[in-house]
Amino acid sequence: MSTFMIVQARITQPERFRAYTAAVPALVAHFGGRYRVLGGATTVLEGQWPEVKTVISEWPDRAAALAFWNSPGYGQARALREGAGDFTIVLVDGLPAEMARAPGALA
Repeated sequence: MSTFMIVQARITQPERFRAYTAAVPALVAHFGGRYRVLGGATTVLEGQWPEVKTVISEWPDRAAALAFWNSPGYGQARALREGAGDFTIVLVDGLPAEMARAPGALA
């Protein structure tokens, strides 16, 4: 079952953040992750949404996402973004394959 890492980022130091964004994509790929949303335009249809950039990456499973997160390489990259902004990062499990294809799966 896929797992999604959702990041909400409010960047306060863009120059400092650039070093992080240069280092991370290769690590994401190495651990089997794929970007699905990379800070694109946001339109609020209902409710409140913070003024943040949203990044969503998809991982083969929770173990792969956590292997990336806990790797020494990502630890070094994460240090590059320290002080560059405020970040909220969560993991959310996707639907099992059989549910994702079933009609009315979300009912």
